[in-house]
Amino acid sequence: MGLANWRVRSYNCQIKPIIAIIISILLLRAVLSPSTSFAWFQQRISSYGATPITEPNLRATVRNDKFLEVPQIVWGLNNQKIALARGLLTARFLNRTLLMPSLSASLFYKEVELLQPMQFDKFFDLEKFNSICDGFVQVGQYSKLLNKTDPFEVQKGSGRKWTKERDLEQLKEVTSDNKLHDLELVRIVGKNPFLWHDHWPVRDYAEIFGCLALINEIENDVVKVISKIREISIKAKKNTANTVPNPIVPYIAVHMRIEKDWMIHCKKWEQRTGMNQICSSKKEILDRVSHITGINLPAVVYLAIADSLLEDDSVLKGWKTGLMPYEKKRLGVWEIYKKYPYLIQSAIDFEVCSRADIFVGNTFSTFSGLVVLSRTQRLLKLGFKDLCGNEDQLDIRLTSYAYNILGDKIGAPKLWMSDMADLSLQKISYGTNNVSCDANMSIS
Repeated sequence: MGLANWRVRSYNCQIKPIIAIIISILLLRAVLSPSTSFAWFQQRISSYGATPITEPNLRATVRNDKFLEVPQIVWGLNNQKIALARGLLTARFLNRTLLMPSLSASLFYKEVELLQPMQFDKFFDLEKFNSICDGFVQVGQYSKLLNKTDPFEVQKGSGRKWTKERDLEQLKEVTSDNKLHDLELVRIVGKNPFLWHDHWPVRDYAEIFGCLALINEIENDVVKVISKIREISIKAKKNTANTVPNPIVPYIAVHMRIEKDWMIHCKKWEQRTGMNQICSSKKEILDRVSHITGINLPAVVYLAIADSLLEDDSVLKGWKTGLMPYEKKRLGVWEIYKKYPYLIQSAIDFEVCSRADIFVGNTFSTFSGLVVLSRTQRLLKLGFKDLCGNEDQLDIRLTSYAYNILGDKIGAPKLWMSDMADLSLQKISYGTNNVSCDANMSIS
């Protein structure tokens, strides 16, 4: 009997450390595992807090067996990209995968039947997106749905009464409803519910935009357009005393907002807000671009302009000697553009501007704002946190300027980087004349 008791005590002494180790592992996993409710809670708190979780080893993986469905996304390319990101971040907040959304190939019309829906994977590469954004957000296919029962619908409001605070409160209510945790599908219903409300920091948006790779067909056409620009640049260099040190010849991209409807809109905006750095005339844009220092002339200037200006030869006149302006028709790539609907044409222009060596845009344009955000994100990955003081060192690629704001140098536009520390996309979505050459200007 005494021997039996000793064996029991001996067994207990051996097993207790093992149990303790197992418990410790389970507790550690509860803290770090992406599939636990703690990680989900930590994930959602970070989504509307000051510090997003962006490092891969700290991310909380969203569930791939629970889904969120959103209505068709509408309006212009960049409003659609913002709405798409908000849909994805909402799905992340709810610990769900976003079912493949439908974009709009055409501009927004009141007549829904004219929206020309375009599935996400007909525009962006689904596999690349999920690979790059793995652990942060995910897009799922409808074929993954197993349960054919009716989804739970969440009605989102619109208009001035549906405030940012009400929207966030609704999201919190949804996450607190235990009944919804086991439902396979939650469906958002309402009129354009992701065009207005913003609960996430700029870094979260930038990370999602960085996952949006165009499908191969569109990407190949982007490369063709950029190759044409560089080809013209190389020929121009060969015709001068300048030698070409390598086949990668820099080019400038300018997003010119000078169409009549924009000028009417921005003039009213200036009067209403009391600001005077929103509109820029063609003459002002040309003058400020000409004052950018360090450009090795001759240089091609690609003009991203509205189609209504393609027949207006005046946009090609008056440039500083050595600056060679081209738009898509003069460049000889109109055949590439015209085979596509509006959305893809805009996407090609966006990439041409985003990949330019120098970009010049307007801080009150969502297009320009997202181009600079993309470029800022890449600069950060290259180790550049700011461009302040580097204005004469244009060997640093991805330099951006705001032509509607006078810079520190006489006559030159202001150096521009996105404020990656901002807790809202408000400035990029709606514009600001308070920009910096520092990517971390806000105090978080």
